[in-house]
Amino acid sequence: MTELSFQLYSARNVPSLPDFLAKLGELGYTQVEGYGGLYADATGLAAELKKNGLTMPTGHFGPAQVQDVETTLKTAETLGIKRIYCPHIGPEGRSEDESKWLELAEMLAKAGETYTKEGYGFGWHNHDFEFKATTSGRTPMEIILETAPSIEWEADVAWIARGNADPIAWFDKYGDRITAVHVKDIAPAGEATDEDGWADVGQGTLNWDDLITKVQSKTKAQYFVAEHDKPSDAVRFATRSIAAAKNWK
Repeated sequence: MTELSFQLYSARNVPSLPDFLAKLGELGYTQVEGYGGLYADATGLAAELKKNGLTMPTGHFGPAQVQDVETTLKTAETLGIKRIYCPHIGPEGRSEDESKWLELAEMLAKAGETYTKEGYGFGWHNHDFEFKATTSGRTPMEIILETAPSIEWEADVAWIARGNADPIAWFDKYGDRITAVHVKDIAPAGEATDEDGWADVGQGTLNWDDLITKVQSKTKAQYFVAEHDKPSDAVRFATRSIAAAKNWK
């Protein structure tokens, strides 16, 4: 099977993270992906991961964290993170023209140089808004990847689809930049409204049995990270998702 990691943002509302990490270990996960809110006690988190046979090869760090290089490097070293992905920019950092996107891309390019020199992979993780064309006609995703030509891309396939873009076309164009993917699914129209229309992997409208082969053949992805932005039951999501992944080569 394709080794499936788990984005811990999906479990941000669980009563006990240590208990949930134990459950992930029981289900057969060996990898997780971190996010900004988890890093305050990196040493304690590293101990919990080790206890449950888990590693954290990838992590999300917000723009402010990315620019706090000293702290981010220390966190990454403590947790064993190999690849650092900047995951999101708020509305204040976006623009209808290219201006704010160019600012973001230039920041990412500079950060990429810094972290690469320190031995880490560094890249951007998309949502849907990067696929809405700016007034110039270029999409923010193109601006980011072309203005910061050395950074990597963690492609969130379901967000690409929600952005009314074709994931395969983006794999074809930028597959050599994609070093990780978010494995996420979309519920049928009108369903799972309490979960913002997301589905457990294998339970939605995206054909992950086919998509995973496309990811593997068209990209350089080394990490396959299950995520659900708003699961009502994180254990259910984790259980169903790894069960789906067991059918993949």
